[in-house]
Amino acid sequence: RVYEPYKRQWEGSRTYLPLPFFISSDGWGAWIATSRRTWFDVGVTEPDRLWIETDLDPAEPCLRVNLYSGTPQEVLAKFLSQTGPAVAPPQWVFRPWMSSNEWNTQSRVLAEVEQSQEDGIPVGVVVIEAWSDEAGFVIFRDAAYEEHPDGAPHRLADFRYPADGAWPNPKAMVDHLHERDVRVMLWQVPLLKRRRDLTGQAVHDREAMLRGGYAVQRSDGHAYLNQGEWFPQALVVDFTNPEAREWWIAKRRYLVEEMGIDGFKTDGGEHLWGDDLRYADGRSGAEVNNEYPVHYQAAYHDLLARYRPDGVTFSRSGFTGSARYPVFWAGDEDSTWQAFRAAIIAGQQAGVSGIFFWGWDIAGFSGETPGVDLYLRSTAMACFCPIMQYHSEYNEHRTPSRDRTPWNIAAQTGDTRVIPTYRQYARLRDRLTPYLEREARYTVSEALPLMRPLAFDDPTDEDAWAYPLQYRLGRHLIVAPVAEPDVTQTSVYVPAGRWIDLWNGDAIEGPAIVETETPISSIPVFASAEAAVELRRELEMIN
Repeated sequence: RVYEPYKRQWEGSRTYLPLPFFISSDGWGAWIATSRRTWFDVGVTEPDRLWIETDLDPAEPCLRVNLYSGTPQEVLAKFLSQTGPAVAPPQWVFRPWMSSNEWNTQSRVLAEVEQSQEDGIPVGVVVIEAWSDEAGFVIFRDAAYEEHPDGAPHRLADFRYPADGAWPNPKAMVDHLHERDVRVMLWQVPLLKRRRDLTGQAVHDREAMLRGGYAVQRSDGHAYLNQGEWFPQALVVDFTNPEAREWWIAKRRYLVEEMGIDGFKTDGGEHLWGDDLRYADGRSGAEVNNEYPVHYQAAYHDLLARYRPDGVTFSRSGFTGSARYPVFWAGDEDSTWQAFRAAIIAGQQAGVSGIFFWGWDIAGFSGETPGVDLYLRSTAMACFCPIMQYHSEYNEHRTPSRDRTPWNIAAQTGDTRVIPTYRQYARLRDRLTPYLEREARYTVSEALPLMRPLAFDDPTDEDAWAYPLQYRLGRHLIVAPVAEPDVTQTSVYVPAGRWIDLWNGDAIEGPAIVETETPISSIPVFASAEAAVELRRELEMIN
């Protein structure tokens, strides 16, 4: 079931993004075609038994299980053909991203982007989380405007931004960032806060939601109020209601059409609790709660398709069908080595489930600032995964700062290697973008995950299973992250074929285990022989 575990997901079985689908190494796979809650017991209770249990509709207690035969790639292709084809994001998505929960003013956002570029670190995307009044998540904080008692949407010209406010001219800010070749995304949640927290337009919007029946309902006909600790008692918009969906999205239209926002960080989506909830399409919570993130993502993609066709969403929750709505990140996690290793596995599992365009918060987003070893090792891994981005949790603006920017990590640790090493990988990432775009197109056309386990390509290769933290990136790269502290040498497995060390050009004939020197600024990466020369030239490793 869709669940918000909030950190330490690697300890249990809860996830933001469950898919009731699996691929067996024995040449088959299955999709449990239900949106109801499902349990999997894979050889735990009985080592030779796969046990699947699911809730059933009491009125029609039947279950459809789709069985597929073939290679892992063929199984995945059949699954996606039934649940919706994956979609490749625009090229700009593959450039380096930056974000922090504490960048809550226009001057701070611009200063952080400018700092990065002054340090010679390219920026492709900035995600602004703390931008809105955090009541309705649709108006920049401090904006003055005439309220609409009927809940109708505003246009950009309706807002006046005080010169001494947090966001004196957000349109000029977006234009300025676009001139610097930086895309801008804004944070969203599908909630409207509880009554006592509301001011301004949000008061009228709450009344419009209640009056129009735009919120998810309880079985007694009253509006459901969010039961979680995050935004408790908030209304949750019902995206299965076409009128509610259009009303909610129309209020954000000016951000895309007039301000030029490039996409939305569609956070949340895990707020629905209770089988007895009622949705506008006539179904119950037991049927729709898991599907909710997919409806959420679809609504925002429709908005972007109308006014910003190269826009994207950036989501953490999802379910069957989410492959149609890239991009995703791994959710909230601490800055620990355990979380780093779990993220590497999660990225591979996402890929083999059809969630191809995925990333995580470099070195984790929560807790004390990560040490240099963890930060730079995870930076190197992020350079060679579908999405490269750092982000940090809100820390009430206390000092020292917990921002995950390389300059803050350098300042906190006093380590002079941080900025040059991060710069090296951010620049390399920019040069890797054409390869990732080519492979993204191939990924969606052929159902070959962009990031995937070595064993996906050949489940009969027993040695491949022994290196679960290694993965393929596209058709031509093998990546071997260093995911332990104080490591100076790493064993890397390369499968059959001829492979070229991306850094020094040495050739290796696989299958083989290669002992590689791994100083803190290095990550083992090998390219297939047929693509190595072109790749190394694109990455400026040869003249």
